[in-house]
Amino acid sequence: MLKRKRQIGFAILLLMLKCWLGIYEEDEFGTHHLFIKHRPVWQTYFYSPRGMSDLQLHQLDPKERKDQERYDEFVLGL
Repeated sequence: MLKRKRQIGFAILLLMLKCWLGIYEEDEFGTHHLFIKHRPVWQTYFYSPRGMSDLQLHQLDPKERKDQERYDEFVLGL
């Protein structure tokens, strides 16, 4: 019984960590950093499809646009 409760508690802890911790890839140097998200979302890895280029948001395809918007919100705080 106690073992089962520990397993459930561990699973809940892992889900909370998944929702609140993230990893982002820096635009310029490509290094990875761990950060705490300001709100829980399922996405863990954040990167900028634009990178250091001068592309505008409307020039990206829909998936890249969503990734860029999430990067801007969670990493840059825009």
